[in-house]
Amino acid sequence: MAEAMRGVYTSLTKIRRTVFREVARIAYEDTDGVYDEFDDLPYEIISGDVATYRESVFLERAIVGERIRLAMGLPMQGADRPAKISEGTELAAKPETYYEPPLINIINFACNACAEEKYVVSNLCQGCLAHPCKEVCPKDAISFIDGKAHIDQEKCIKCGRCRQACPYTAIAHWQRPCAAACGMNAIGSDEQGRAVIDYDKCVSCGQCLVSCPFGAIADKSQIFQIIQAIRAGEEVIAAVAPSFVGQFGGRGNVDKLREAFKKLGFAGVEEVAIGADLCAVQEAGYFLEEVPEKIPFMGTSCCPAWSVMAKKEFPEHAGCISMALTPMVLTARLIREQHPTAKIVFVGPCAAKKLEAMRKSVKSEVDFVLTFEEMAGMMEAKGIEYTKLKGDGASDFDVASASGRGFAVAGGVAQAVVDAIHKDHPDMEVKVAAAQGLENCRKMMKDAVKGKYDGYLLEGMACPGGCVAGAGTIQAVSKTAAQVKAYSKKSPHKLATENMYNKYLDVLERAEDGVRSEDAVAESLEAQKGEA
Repeated sequence: MAEAMRGVYTSLTKIRRTVFREVARIAYEDTDGVYDEFDDLPYEIISGDVATYRESVFLERAIVGERIRLAMGLPMQGADRPAKISEGTELAAKPETYYEPPLINIINFACNACAEEKYVVSNLCQGCLAHPCKEVCPKDAISFIDGKAHIDQEKCIKCGRCRQACPYTAIAHWQRPCAAACGMNAIGSDEQGRAVIDYDKCVSCGQCLVSCPFGAIADKSQIFQIIQAIRAGEEVIAAVAPSFVGQFGGRGNVDKLREAFKKLGFAGVEEVAIGADLCAVQEAGYFLEEVPEKIPFMGTSCCPAWSVMAKKEFPEHAGCISMALTPMVLTARLIREQHPTAKIVFVGPCAAKKLEAMRKSVKSEVDFVLTFEEMAGMMEAKGIEYTKLKGDGASDFDVASASGRGFAVAGGVAQAVVDAIHKDHPDMEVKVAAAQGLENCRKMMKDAVKGKYDGYLLEGMACPGGCVAGAGTIQAVSKTAAQVKAYSKKSPHKLATENMYNKYLDVLERAEDGVRSEDAVAESLEAQKGEA
């Protein structure tokens, strides 16, 4: 469901982006600290007295109201008491304010209370003589009533054999979309059958929120706080993830992107692919030094959802996940060296980066995190059409390599590390295993723990397709992947080892960061759980 919905402009897309745009618009306006306009927003977004999407216009407005608060980084209010949307805005309006946990939220009264996983017989059943569905069922859960197959849900163990055996494809596999997308099995049901998140399991990949066709799941944003920092005269610098290509409609167009950020009030914009180069060089060094002498295999570190899952579920092998700093952190530290008092904003595809930025055990130097979709809302609020801007004439960032820019696409991280290893060890065989989606990543780790991947480099990506499929992306995955690859080829440097900033790695890496423990995992989970 998630992949089918990605890149398709739906009514849910319209509502999400309208909320981001309007929150940004009000934040940019000079309100003198009075934010009553937020209370009127649901009536502007959902006008009239006839429901468009749901059974009640009042329900539509209530859901929009909760989305507005989440977009401001505020907690939801629920429907059990009268409350103003603007309640608590004076606290959120401080430019140093971070959102209150939890990050990923389910709007209860927007949830359709979809049935949990089960196999059901459709009207396509022909009641055939062979009855293969009944014959293959290991629990005798299938009987025939009035000539049609019937599944006893109490007996069914959901093995799917009946579905595979049916010659008419008459048996459907029914899954709640959000739960099917969750590779952590973190979504269950409350007493009313509505979805709930187990925050002890959730790693904030965000795949549930892009999979729910009812728009009942949303993460918190920092649009409001970033704009407050800009309006307060802070030096605010953006660091854009490698997957930015194509997200706003262009194909790189760095000069136009730089002008767009300037119009939004940013003091500058840098490419996180710089940090990706440094990360690749770091991981290449760790791999050469430690595999297999100290650890049997090494997993990549750049995807926070994957690394948290691996360390949490395989704690005895937590040391096998690279301790290299992520591209986001390395880029932020480079910026901090030159702009010690700046507010640094990571702009990317990932919800999990919002938690990574909050970690204390590994200081990220990132003050705020925005998704591409949230950034697009800011552009709309200022009436900026990215592709129509004149640009400043500088057609490239001129620093990052093709390898670093390739981090955005599944397989790109491992390839960059392998290429960095081959720079000084051209004849060395580096075996690689890669997985996309947390369920597949878990299977890869299980195999690795059993010894299947001894001596291997493992690349884990929580989002199927890589970062180009993150929960905060705008464009279709396949389209963006192709554009990222095309943009990568334009780099004057091919390998991560050619990045001029590699000489600063020793300065950027702090001794306390090289900690292979579960501290960061515990922090991330606690930050996500909050007061949920």
